[in-house]
Amino acid sequence: MRDVFQQELAEVQDRLVDIANHVIVSIEAAVRAFGDSNVQLAEQVIAADPLIDDKASALDELAIDIIARQSPVARDLRIVVSALRISASLERMGDLARHIAMLARYRFPMQVVPESLQPTFVEMGASDIEIAKLLRDLLATQDLSIAERIEASDEHVDQLHRDVFSHVLGTEWQGAAHTTVDATLASRYHERFADHAVGIAKKVKYLATGDWVGDEDAHAALSPEPVQPADLG
Repeated sequence: MRDVFQQELAEVQDRLVDIANHVIVSIEAAVRAFGDSNVQLAEQVIAADPLIDDKASALDELAIDIIARQSPVARDLRIVVSALRISASLERMGDLARHIAMLARYRFPMQVVPESLQPTFVEMGASDIEIAKLLRDLLATQDLSIAERIEASDEHVDQLHRDVFSHVLGTEWQGAAHTTVDATLASRYHERFADHAVGIAKKVKYLATGDWVGDEDAHAALSPEPVQPADLG
């Protein structure tokens, strides 16, 4: 029975890595759709998002089934419960990639952001893609040095996010109201994508070390999820 249990825990890890791979595909395509105003690519991201949702739901069902049948305790229980939380964060990262793609679709054939902000968003998108790949590697290896790299990259995204707000609030900004909304929403989606990766990295560090730093929960409470494009009417 113990061997079966360990195989099930390995399957949980494999499924998390699989979902993370789908998130990478989604954010890569969303960033390209956003930067190139590629509506076909945006539609692909939007259409593929339910697959990430389904995979996260299936993993949750597996984790709950393991708890019910195996009654794990101590670290084994923490692994299974953490998997439930990690899958939820990965699913949300997929949603945020979809939101970025939706902005590209809404503004097609125009660019979502003006030329003055495009270099910032190119850099922000590249950072999100790097973070997604690092997260996949972290889930596959539990190499805590990767967690540190994710947190460092997130700080860079945070700075770019602040730069966007400084730009649209500056005296030289002449964007229309919808352009201001689009830019701030897009920046928020990129920033929250990275934040969720940091939250996952901290959960992996907790499993490895037993030390929990929950400041991402406080950050999330102070910074609610951004409004979705569909909510703008």
